Amino acid sequence: MTIAKNHDIPGELGGRRILLVEDEELIANVVRGYLRQADFLVDMASDGFTALRLAKEHSPDLIILDRMLPGLDGVEVCRRVRETMSMPIILLTALGTEDDRILGLEMGADDYVTKPFSPRELVLRVKSLLRRSIRDFTPEPAIQLSGFFLDPAARAITAHGAPLILTIREFDLLAFFLRHPNQVFSREELIRGVWGWDFGDLSTVTVHVRRVREKIEENPTKPLLLKTVWGVGYRFDAGQEEPQTEGMARVDP
Repeated sequence: MTIAKNHDIPGELGGRRILLVEDEELIANVVRGYLRQADFLVDMASDGFTALRLAKEHSPDLIILDRMLPGLDGVEVCRRVRETMSMPIILLTALGTEDDRILGLEMGADDYVTKPFSPRELVLRVKSLLRRSIRDFTPEPAIQLSGFFLDPAARAITAHGAPLILTIREFDLLAFFLRHPNQVFSREELIRGVWGWDFGDLSTVTVHVRRVREKIEENPTKPLLLKTVWGVGYRFDAGQEEPQTEGMARVDP
């Protein structure tokens, strides 16, 4: 079988490859139809092990992943995918509790949709995540402070010369704090400023702050950089921005 490449279909998002993992045939067929109408290429899997195989073989641009799957559940699939890949993942869940949503986010999901859901809304969420992952940035200077180097054009951050492996939301959050050091932001302000949402589950911020701490702090339980300001929100404590010099060496991710 010939695999179509992303550039085979013109348009901003046309031809992007989506891996849809859903064991309920009716839901899978409906969602596939809406995705194809939006000019996405769609691969399908109905169990966790097939999902892992297709993710490895096709390197999709985004994964839509059902929480409850035969063989290997969606949370475990998400965890294993995150060991080697960083494409956006949307988790579909019939379990609407906060603990379940947080578990999915902690395993690396970028977004979640609770069943029953609108296929049109799901497609909009797909487009939103993809635009965030591929959008062209207005030229802006790189930032280097406190051992971190932010390259906005490449969507890359290094810490003391070593590349950080970040999901889309983790990158957006850390980049926001690097652009606004030593300022306190509430969770509501971060929802709006980082992800552009007028409303949303504030636990999304809490989880991603925790995940970023795990990647940048020596002791995430006693953070020295990304601090909690009790009763207010979060602040990234950093030194002054270091001047960029021509030919400055850095590790490319």
